[in-house]
Amino acid sequence: MSSKNTRIAIVHTDKCKPKKCQLECKKGCPVNRVGKLCITVTPASKTSEISETMCIGCGICVKKCPFGAITIINLPTNLEKDTTHRYGPNSFKLHRLPMPRPGEVLGLVGTNGIGKSTALKILSGKLKPNLGRFDSPPDWEAILKFFRGSELQNYFTKILEDNLTAKIKPQWVDAMPRSVRGKVGQLIRAKSALNNTDFLIDQLDLEDVLEREVSQLSGGELQRFAIAATCIQDCDVYMFDEPSSYLDVKQRLNAARVIRSMVEARRNATYVICVEHDLSVLDYLSDFVCVLYGVPSVYGVVTMPYSVREGINIFLDGMIPTENLRFREESLSFRLMETVDDEEEIKQFRHYSYPKMTKTLGDFKLRVEEGEFTDSEIIVLLGQNGTGKTTLIKMLAGLLKPDQKNVEVPELNVSYKPQKIAPKFSGTVRMLLLQKIRGMFLHPQFQTDVVKPMKIDDIIDNDVQSLSGGELQRVALVLALGKPADVYLIDEPSAYLDSEQRIVAAKVIKRFILHAKKTAFIVEHDFIMGTYLADRVVVMEGTPSVDAIATTPQSLVTGMNNFLRALDISFRRDPTNFRPRINKMNSVKDKEQKVAGNFYFLENES
Repeated sequence: MSSKNTRIAIVHTDKCKPKKCQLECKKGCPVNRVGKLCITVTPASKTSEISETMCIGCGICVKKCPFGAITIINLPTNLEKDTTHRYGPNSFKLHRLPMPRPGEVLGLVGTNGIGKSTALKILSGKLKPNLGRFDSPPDWEAILKFFRGSELQNYFTKILEDNLTAKIKPQWVDAMPRSVRGKVGQLIRAKSALNNTDFLIDQLDLEDVLEREVSQLSGGELQRFAIAATCIQDCDVYMFDEPSSYLDVKQRLNAARVIRSMVEARRNATYVICVEHDLSVLDYLSDFVCVLYGVPSVYGVVTMPYSVREGINIFLDGMIPTENLRFREESLSFRLMETVDDEEEIKQFRHYSYPKMTKTLGDFKLRVEEGEFTDSEIIVLLGQNGTGKTTLIKMLAGLLKPDQKNVEVPELNVSYKPQKIAPKFSGTVRMLLLQKIRGMFLHPQFQTDVVKPMKIDDIIDNDVQSLSGGELQRVALVLALGKPADVYLIDEPSAYLDSEQRIVAAKVIKRFILHAKKTAFIVEHDFIMGTYLADRVVVMEGTPSVDAIATTPQSLVTGMNNFLRALDISFRRDPTNFRPRINKMNSVKDKEQKVAGNFYFLENES
């Protein structure tokens, strides 16, 4: 196959601004300069158009574009015949599709912008695959012929004959109140088509919100309502797009059990597909996994289905052994750093302490046990939603005063990244960073340790108001770490980030805190990120939204054991990359560890 057929040219429409440049791409293109039309653009054009057949892949236009709006990629030759869908000229391209199997849960893992939501739309019948022929879309006969011989041929035939009905739990549950109105209980019972309403209300903790309007629900409540609203309907294909966002650890596991119950209720008849960025939850709920790789917003490729352990390890390793293809330069590993276990040795390093205190907010009361912390230490706060983690962080930041008048919280220089990020700044990311943290942003070490790994350069000239949730989170983390402080208080750094970005963010935070010899208190629900970050943990015990106790900081193993015992789950560690894996309930390993009291099983790593 000739190489010209395997080149992909992408023009990012949000970055391409022909009115504001000198048309450098068109003028610099060698093909254009010999009189042929490879790049066509005028100042009146909305965007540049690049002919992929004429393009020679020299990359001059990529370097010349002042806005970084062009990407030229040479695809592996074997992918060209596997094109499933393309949105238009010089736009995103998806290769292959996941193959769901009846009676099993298929997990999808990959970075944001790689085609997971596109794949769900195609498999639900909402988007007709055009096989890359966006200018003359094929009919269904040609599409079925394309998938001939695979499980997808049978699947699409059923969709065509209306034998398959699909429901998607959407990714952005925040938008639900705009389209759904009414009380939670009435809506669930009105849609209920299966005999599982009471089970769902109990498992998803919806009892307290049944009489509440959808518009009054928090993010976590909306997520649980959306999962319930999908699961009560009688259909053949259930799709869940990021079901764990906004949920705490206990709710994530309950949601995973609910999703698995959809398969078990109608064995061999139901297809279940789940996109998930929390790798421990994906591991827990999936029967097999498809990895998606490629270049975000440029192209995505779906691998064949793998066993859960093998699929997640391939994603983390960045290498597909069956295709002998490396899609990421470095592998992602979770080897924990050595921690000092001698309590007396640690105590002499502790410079700071906070007193025993309480805080009452309406009907909720938080009791905080006294604690100490030192430099170069990360303390992770573990607990369910509504147990006062954010309240404790705000008390340490001085934003909330304790109930007791005579209790003094030490006055420390604090940098605080809140849980919810609402951008008010009107201007670009560069302007924001220069205005807020100019000194650190221009410092070469900070650029190397924080800005570059968080890929801020990709969005540096984008307007802050137009950033996606994940992009905002990355900017907020850079702002928080860039502010000079004694203590960094970071609330849910993994929210909106994909699996890969979470691991990168965790490594950035860990390295920065260690090198800067500072302290960080972090609230985190993603187990893999939380256990990677934590030197010690504070466990929030009690009844959500009623009363809670914040324990004194404990060692990682002791704290995790106490926390997991309360949740009645156990963890083992993957021997390949040391990532924590949840044991299936009542499995041999689960029973062994619970009897031994090792809920959080940390082998001695040599």
